[in-house]
Amino acid sequence: MIKNNYFQKGVLLMAFISGPFSVFAQEADKRPTGTDEYSQYQSFRVGGYGEMVSKFMDYGKNRFNGTSAGNSKENRNTISIPRFVLALDYKFSPKWILGAEIEFESGGVGLETELESSENLEYETEMEKGGEVALEQFHITRLIHRAFNLRAGHMIVPVGLTNFHHEPINFFGTVRPESETTLLPSTWHETGLQVFGSFGRGFSAFNYQFMVTAGLNADGFGRDHWVADGKQGLFEEDCFTSPAYVARLDYVGVPGLRMGASYYYCANTTSNADKPYKYAKIGKAPVRIFSADAQYKNTWITARANVIYGDLTNSAGISSVSLSNSSNYHHGAMRKVAKNALAYGAEAGLNMSRSIYPFARYEYFNTQEKGDAGQTVDPRCQVSKWVVGANWFALPNLVVKADFSSRQIGTRKVFGASKYNSENEFSIGVAYIGWFLSK
Repeated sequence: MIKNNYFQKGVLLMAFISGPFSVFAQEADKRPTGTDEYSQYQSFRVGGYGEMVSKFMDYGKNRFNGTSAGNSKENRNTISIPRFVLALDYKFSPKWILGAEIEFESGGVGLETELESSENLEYETEMEKGGEVALEQFHITRLIHRAFNLRAGHMIVPVGLTNFHHEPINFFGTVRPESETTLLPSTWHETGLQVFGSFGRGFSAFNYQFMVTAGLNADGFGRDHWVADGKQGLFEEDCFTSPAYVARLDYVGVPGLRMGASYYYCANTTSNADKPYKYAKIGKAPVRIFSADAQYKNTWITARANVIYGDLTNSAGISSVSLSNSSNYHHGAMRKVAKNALAYGAEAGLNMSRSIYPFARYEYFNTQEKGDAGQTVDPRCQVSKWVVGANWFALPNLVVKADFSSRQIGTRKVFGASKYNSENEFSIGVAYIGWFLSK
């Protein structure tokens, strides 16, 4: 088990609040940048994280139900286990290391979808229960040098603030920031090859990553989540016809400060479609995603901010392609993916008593920030949101959360006038993270 003095020194709290690597890292994100993270154990370690959330809402389930007021006003409550994750690191040798995570989302899954070649490529789906079980990470790392290391397998795509720092003690709210999880897959993990390392010392220290992975699938693009549902993984094999290229650079030269930027590019998302011939007449459809984020933490304050801008070429052409009604993809108005999407947000928490952090967060996101030529965007995709609440760290690696959030629809001003109903909710949750066994 994790030793008591490990908790007493507050190492976990520093690691979790200030931003981890793909599972649970130290303050400077050491795992993806060098060898320091692997010196914390001799042979292997087993851990995980999980969260439970209950919500009390005053709005219905369908903002796009055709009414002039947007979402209906109704009281409803939910309770869920968003995710339970098990993690394992194992050293074959000091230089060859296996890392793995498996995630049970919303209690697990019994869903299977196949393309039946014997039935003219018809979709066949079997549903046993809701939820998801996903191999979030599975990779082999070869440590070579502080400035140059290799990793191959299934890895986190480091685009945005939340994907790279997605564990539940790395954001203040009861749920992950909605602005990012609406536009991008979350947690975004793909199979491919990665080069990573660090360079510089002291005030000139940087971490970098470069990845080649499976690209997004245009079939999944739509109005509500832009390209987020284009993440592959529906079938046994991912299409690699048009791979994605991802680069990230982080500045970590000032204690407590991390500033990063990332870029994602896939040259032709339609060639990764289940049936690419359906897009033959519309031409290529590359997607580019730019993100920048920063975090600062000292004894008393933790602050984070991020921005994401996405550009999809030929979005009108993608929206015009009709997909099978038996597929798992969007149809009709939900299919109308926009050219540009935008999200930004910031949050800050104040350490009141070394265990309680009252916080506030503001975020704006729009999956239809700008349409292609001839496209009409839906103002109900434009959301401004405030979240206020508190996090109580009952233990350095266990947090109890409570918050109130309010969405204003169709406006950038969270307190501005809008013809659409606001969406308000109160949430409470509990989350944990830790290495349970280390040898």
